[in-house]
Amino acid sequence: MQQGSGFLTPRQRRLAWLGFLLAAIQAPVSARLVADGSWLFSLCVALMVATVIIADDAARRRPADARPGE
Repeated sequence: MQQGSGFLTPRQRRLAWLGFLLAAIQAPVSARLVADGSWLFSLCVALMVATVIIADDAARRRPADARPGE
């Protein structure tokens, strides 16, 4: 039984992890330095990128012969 491939290429996956880490690090730093709530945007971006990484990981763990609905 082979594992399925995700929808991200290995390069895109590395860039997604890099973007997630940068956004996740920037949010608490900007929350401390900036008085307004603009740090929430960094947090939302980090959460969206994390969702894409998790979805790609789930697609990679699905067997290659499984249908998308399973």
